[in-house]
Amino acid sequence: MITVDLHPIFRNNRDIELALRQALFRAAATGEPVLELIPGKGSGKLKARVIAFLGQPHVKRLYDRFEVDPENGGRILVHLRASA
Repeated sequence: MITVDLHPIFRNNRDIELALRQALFRAAATGEPVLELIPGKGSGKLKARVIAFLGQPHVKRLYDRFEVDPENGGRILVHLRASA
């Protein structure tokens, strides 16, 4: 599982988007079944930013679904499409 901790870059929108994009494409290219994103709990703004990124049509094509970890609200699991 590839894990991306967004805590160190939470103030820079460009770095956040770049980290998310790189991790998602790397996970899809290597056949990883799940990508773990850690925006943390905090105020919820970073988690909302990550969810908005995942909602973009060109990004949605890369995964089946995502879920906020029910046991840890500061963790998002992205379930990627299986390679054909």
